[in-house]
Amino acid sequence: MAAHQAITFRPSFNGSVSVEARSDRLSAHAGVLLLREIDERLGLLSSLADSLHDPRDPARISHPLVELLRQRIYLIAAGRNHQCDADLLRDDPTCRLAVSQSRGVTPLRSGDSATASDGLSSQPSQSRLLNILASLDNLRTLRRGLFDSALSALRAEGDRSRIGRAVLDVDSFPIEAHGHQPGSAYNAHYGCQCFHPLAVFLSNTSHFLDLDLRPGNVHTADGAVEVITSCLDRLEEIAPVAAVRGDAGFPEERLLHALEERSVDFAFRLRKNSKLEEIAQPFLRRPIGRPPVEPRLWCHEATYRAQSWSRPRRVVIVVQETPGELFLHWFAILTSWNPVVRPGEQILEFYRARGTMEAHLGELVGLDPALSSTLRPKSHVRGIAPRTSGAGRSKEEAERANAATLLLYAHAYNLLNVARRVYAREVAPESPLGLRPHTLRVLLIAVAARVLISGRRITVVVERKTAAVWSKLWRGLNRLRPVAITDSS
Repeated sequence: MAAHQAITFRPSFNGSVSVEARSDRLSAHAGVLLLREIDERLGLLSSLADSLHDPRDPARISHPLVELLRQRIYLIAAGRNHQCDADLLRDDPTCRLAVSQSRGVTPLRSGDSATASDGLSSQPSQSRLLNILASLDNLRTLRRGLFDSALSALRAEGDRSRIGRAVLDVDSFPIEAHGHQPGSAYNAHYGCQCFHPLAVFLSNTSHFLDLDLRPGNVHTADGAVEVITSCLDRLEEIAPVAAVRGDAGFPEERLLHALEERSVDFAFRLRKNSKLEEIAQPFLRRPIGRPPVEPRLWCHEATYRAQSWSRPRRVVIVVQETPGELFLHWFAILTSWNPVVRPGEQILEFYRARGTMEAHLGELVGLDPALSSTLRPKSHVRGIAPRTSGAGRSKEEAERANAATLLLYAHAYNLLNVARRVYAREVAPESPLGLRPHTLRVLLIAVAARVLISGRRITVVVERKTAAVWSKLWRGLNRLRPVAITDSS
């Protein structure tokens, strides 16, 4: 006898339509299977989980650490970035398949056997994961793992990813805070209460190498020397030559000296001041002739030494003329390159390319990082009032929890970036790296599917056009050749 299907409602606009509740295994996020395939081929999260310390009692663990990591990072990549989404999707069949360590049909079994699964972890389990990751040692491991994920993806692409010069973009950006989040502060430049993270980005492949969550009121270059030099030391494994570029907040003597000691070239914009105004003044003259119809610019060589610098350095003065405007505009770029090797026009072109990194920072912020760890004590645990009334997280623990959360978003971004690179090569070579994470989600991850079990086989049914795109992606994934990462630090 067929099971009775309850009719939820019948729309008034079309009486032939009815909405029913059925027990079929349906999913709206079948693309998480692609994320697991990328993760599995590169060994990203399994390697990261092996490096993390799990203080839980093994006899009482329902969900291994690697499954908790996969669930959190895959859901962030899929746009379900709040912890409460773990409860909503813990029974989603494709999410269970993608996250589970088990093979066969075990991930889809319910509590009717000793090998059954009770679904993915709940929101409280995800909250406890954050507590685990927020320890000092695990937080350092999470940051090293971000670099490892970029390195693994780069090596797995083989000859396609060979780079003669690694270009590091460094920048800071705001993440607005709501309420009294520990570590947040008012930043006058951005005009809001925010965090002020520092990011290091491998421009060659669009991967994040490091991400340091800082208080909202710190200087742009705070901690930049240590973060950048650490990345440069590890990049020697894959690129013998490197270059660094950034905006006007970074050219301080400690950083410039550290880069020059390593023979690393750089290009930084400089803030205007009276001395630079004096140097630029002779160049602010239009040539004789009619005013142009199109904008034009000129690059002039100069030498400049800031008061805090140990010696004079090369500066390129860029003069811009805009039709219809009375005055010329100008700005200065500090660089270590010899003018014979790289003239001013090439320095300008190199510096302007950092706009791509700024767009990718916007993409990370577009993932909507939910930094919300507070000092608030727990009011209940699994619906029961706690036996003791503690003070909740300390200020330092809350700050580290927010730092761990932001790093999880960066890991999700790097995972999406691998999918983007494979998609660009296999599906849309005419527009390489043109897809934003939101578009990737719509095309590849937010995919409706029906999951069927027949004996010991699982079939995931998707629409024909989706299957055609996936087949091309799988062809690209088959070309990835992972190489083990050894941390020499």
